[in-house]
Amino acid sequence: MIIMIAAVAENNALGKNNELVWHLPNDFKRFKALTTNHYIVMGRKTFESFPKPLPNRTHVIITRQKDYNPEGCIVVDSIERALAVCPENEDSYIIGGGEIYNLALPYADIIEITKVHHTFEADTFFPKINKNEWQLVEAETNLKDEKHQYDYTYETYIKK
Repeated sequence: MIIMIAAVAENNALGKNNELVWHLPNDFKRFKALTTNHYIVMGRKTFESFPKPLPNRTHVIITRQKDYNPEGCIVVDSIERALAVCPENEDSYIIGGGEIYNLALPYADIIEITKVHHTFEADTFFPKINKNEWQLVEAETNLKDEKHQYDYTYETYIKK
């Protein structure tokens, strides 16, 4: 399965200046739990936003830069090539950024969203989920607390 995973604000904001604009520790834990031991597909800028490669995951990086070759990563030049290197019988995760989500949407089987119940100024956005093509099958709302500044909901969509 091809699974897109993202934290998205009410206005579909993903981030600004290659950074998230909120901090939700439980969302990071969920992301780690879902993606560990899987292939994760991302754009170069998303990869470069990490301090180091994420442990226990195979990184597939999409870039147009011919000489880009970070150690221990698979580098390709298209979403099609990225998906082709992922194991067919295992879950693979599309983790961003905005351009990669747009390119991957037609190939995705599942979308795992953490909907942050706030709007943010951003320069990168998640594509609009077409309710005619996607069905919300699970939602779990979490209220803000001392570690989470905003209410948020985990949403799972499957392709109709």
